[in-house]
Amino acid sequence: MRAAGILGVDAVRFLEPSYADLTLPVTNDILAGLPADEGRLLIDEHDEPIALALHGDGAWTVGTFICRRPSVAAIEHFEEVPGEIYQEDRAVWIAAVREYFSNDILSGVTPSVDDLNRDRPAIIEDVIARTWGREQGGVCLDFCCGSGAGSAVLRRLGYTPLSCDNDPALLSRGLHAGRLLPHETVCIDATRASDYLDPVPRAIAVMMGEINLHTQELWQQLVSQVFALADDVIITVGTEPEADKIRRWGEDLGRSVAISENPKDPIYDRWVCVSGR
Repeated sequence: MRAAGILGVDAVRFLEPSYADLTLPVTNDILAGLPADEGRLLIDEHDEPIALALHGDGAWTVGTFICRRPSVAAIEHFEEVPGEIYQEDRAVWIAAVREYFSNDILSGVTPSVDDLNRDRPAIIEDVIARTWGREQGGVCLDFCCGSGAGSAVLRRLGYTPLSCDNDPALLSRGLHAGRLLPHETVCIDATRASDYLDPVPRAIAVMMGEINLHTQELWQQLVSQVFALADDVIITVGTEPEADKIRRWGEDLGRSVAISENPKDPIYDRWVCVSGR
């Protein structure tokens, strides 16, 4: 396990039940009150605390500060017990945290039925390649990634996907199929994605919708999040009215959004919305 290796121990258990819980301040209070006979504080390349591991009852428990600030009480608790300070790049630790919680999904969540249209990855690849071309390792957010069709395409085109969705069954399907990789994947409420994710150069959100009178408020929140997180964005939807809504929402945020029809896909990605800052 990568997280345990970074901390120099055989195994760790995260205090937070899920990646979505990493923002909760109450976990700092719990961490500060854990009985411990040894501690390990992990700092990043800027000497900022990013995790605290405490040993007690024969096991290591770790809380991580990648989505919240540590409390003074938690740091003082570390100072009260014998301990060491370890250092690792923040990006490496974040990948290890993603891996830990994705492996929980992989082992504990029944995968959804795999209903991926076998022609769809090639269609998505064509849209991305025509819009941006290939890349050499640049990070691209696969927003509302589902079971990872877009992530697999991004990887083939040379991008490094960062995949997020709020449906653990879909994520489990993608992880089992290899379209999603544990260290690149998070299960979060995408309407709060900016609470968990740092800005990235590019993002895709393929097959957004169905955007109708009853769901448009939710989709507007999601579109706002993906525009906030990425400079260049590709969004695909099934109908022209949905594309028009995305264009209006983008314009309300000061973004220009170009719309084009994609005749290669009759259903999922028929309309393509492209926006840059």
